[in-house]
Amino acid sequence: MNQSHILVIDDEPDIRSLIRDILEDEGYEVSTAENAAGAQKARHECRHNLILLDIWMPDTDGVTLLKEWSTTGDLSCPVIMMSGHGTVETAVEATRLGAYDFLEKPLSIAKLLLTVERALETEKLKQENIDLRQFSNAVQEPLGSSQAIKQLLEQARRLGQHDTRVLLTGEPGSGKETLARYIHEHSTRKQGPFIELNTGVITSSNALEEFFGREEGDSIHYGLLEKANHGTLFIDEIGDMDNEVQHRLLSALESRSFQRVGGSEEVKADVRVIASTRQDLEEAVQQGQFRQDLYYLLNVACLHLPPLRERKDDIPLLLNFYLQHYIKRENLPKRKFTVAAQQFLSDYAWLGNIRELRNVVQRLLILGIGDEIGLTEVKTTLGESARSVITSNDIPVFYDLPLKDARAQFEKAYLDYHLDQHDGSVTKLADTAGVERTHLYRKLHALGIEFRGKR
Repeated sequence: MNQSHILVIDDEPDIRSLIRDILEDEGYEVSTAENAAGAQKARHECRHNLILLDIWMPDTDGVTLLKEWSTTGDLSCPVIMMSGHGTVETAVEATRLGAYDFLEKPLSIAKLLLTVERALETEKLKQENIDLRQFSNAVQEPLGSSQAIKQLLEQARRLGQHDTRVLLTGEPGSGKETLARYIHEHSTRKQGPFIELNTGVITSSNALEEFFGREEGDSIHYGLLEKANHGTLFIDEIGDMDNEVQHRLLSALESRSFQRVGGSEEVKADVRVIASTRQDLEEAVQQGQFRQDLYYLLNVACLHLPPLRERKDDIPLLLNFYLQHYIKRENLPKRKFTVAAQQFLSDYAWLGNIRELRNVVQRLLILGIGDEIGLTEVKTTLGESARSVITSNDIPVFYDLPLKDARAQFEKAYLDYHLDQHDGSVTKLADTAGVERTHLYRKLHALGIEFRGKR
């Protein structure tokens, strides 16, 4: 079914009813209003994809209403004007103010449907062009081809077919956004928008407006929940979210509706949420830093992305991918890694994961000289970080991490070791670690530790 929502504004009840019936038969969702006041109320209740606007109305005429929306920047969708007394001057004025087209009454059903279809398609192409410009530097990044990643992508494809919420865990730079996009592209919502928000880059003062939008009189600023309607909202690093926003988000997800900041009308939104975190949210819940009810609402399904150093088989693929990407995108001379350089980078700790790898490859191409990228050049580029190559004589790699991340690394290494000692017995591990077994199961799951295969 077509998910586009159309607002029909006309003071004649028969016309409103006829247009609504025609459009609903075509699979559109339709709202109606009989005058300018009703139109403003309807626009506050929902973000529409298209508006059919009559020119002659009893309170405020359609051209004046269109001018008001245009001058205040609230013309957020195509507007098709309708009139039985139209003139060339009126049509020209409406077009100048931003109207997509002008239909004369009595309406031709065929022309109405064709104009609506073309207007929606034009708006879709316009948005796609904006997205292409906005993400011109983005690429369809691979996560890898190791067995661990293949299994992860298979799980992601299965989750994509179900409209459930997903929580992605893993270290910064490990590819959580890429995995979120992968789930979206393999979901029933793939034709809808994919909207991303990193909670770490918004302030507590504007977070509510970013999420839920804002109303000032008749002016509307649409938030991310409305922009992601019928699509996916990816909330990166949700553990950094302000407590008040947590509360509002919980209410919005449970009721599928919310109020904009400064507004009083309930706004409906059909959004799938995928959230990510580098933190142990369960621990954050226990410490009162994250709402327990929101945690369980988001954590319907959990996928853990292992750090790059734990899947060395993926490193040559990623090195070559970004090598070719930057050579092509930045028109740089072709270069290739020597065997020794590639082996060294495959053993490197990659504390910044894929994000660090990407930056290193770009730096080598921009600053390097010659056809080959050798071991000496790699070590020089990495500088002091080069000592983070994982060998038996090195200090643990998590010594260079922030405390929270280092603790997670230590816990994983500690639990992995004792699981091996106890042949995968969680009961014996609980006794050794002095941890209650139910909590231990959740900890193993959060850290992505597979214990069944150790038995």
